[in-house]
Amino acid sequence: MTALVELDNVSKYYGNIRALEGVSLEVHAGEITCVLGDNGAGKSTLIKIIAGLHAHDGGTFRVDGEETSLSSPRQALDRGIATVYQDLAVVPLMPVWRNFFLGSEPTKGAGPFKRLDAGLMRATTRAELLRMGIDLRDVDQPIGTLSGGERQCVAIARAVYFGAKVLVLDEPTAALGVKQSGVVLKYVAAARDAGLGVVLITHNPHHAYLVGDRFVLLKRGVMSASHTKDSVTLDELTRQMAGGSELEDLRHELRRAPAPSRVGGHDVPPDTAP
Repeated sequence: MTALVELDNVSKYYGNIRALEGVSLEVHAGEITCVLGDNGAGKSTLIKIIAGLHAHDGGTFRVDGEETSLSSPRQALDRGIATVYQDLAVVPLMPVWRNFFLGSEPTKGAGPFKRLDAGLMRATTRAELLRMGIDLRDVDQPIGTLSGGERQCVAIARAVYFGAKVLVLDEPTAALGVKQSGVVLKYVAAARDAGLGVVLITHNPHHAYLVGDRFVLLKRGVMSASHTKDSVTLDELTRQMAGGSELEDLRHELRRAPAPSRVGGHDVPPDTAP
């Protein structure tokens, strides 16, 4: 089956700085591909390439099997790729329904009588959120009054409504507690079940393993590992994410030294004490 999005040995450079080198991944309909990495691993650069903000410098980028190089987020949207960033780009004081249609507002009337179709936007927002299992008390409330998890869920429902085939989520649970993270992951899974291909960017292997089908690990701009869910355990994914041997070396360095013994009122090193 042709991947919705495929990166094959993709690289990106900023002058002499290597941001990404030799990264490959596939995004299939009805699957979640998780990209894991620490700060500075190259996750943000990868998002920008898929979202059309930056063109790649090497390798091959395919959308629906067709080799391409996206030049703008609008071009990415036209190809069915929607990106939900960590800051969500919402207007906190505007109601939920205005944010749901922000930049794509339907109108009615013509000429000087043309105006926003507020009734359609309210009804559509309520129906689409319910379809994703999100039951808001009132779509007229400012979106800034929602919890972080609820705002993420509105952004996911919006992308689904506007025809996204690929949904890229930038650290959607980074600033959330355990309960709110669970709510967001439930709607990420709902987007997958609706047939979307999802790219979940995260530094949390536990969240990734709960919903992921494929896992790509980045380290300093290089792909350090690639797994399918049936080929890796959570413990192994966590170990690789944490640095594996590097973490073991750190454990040895931080090991508490044994306290010296005292003989005749003087400290005696442990290896010379009687």
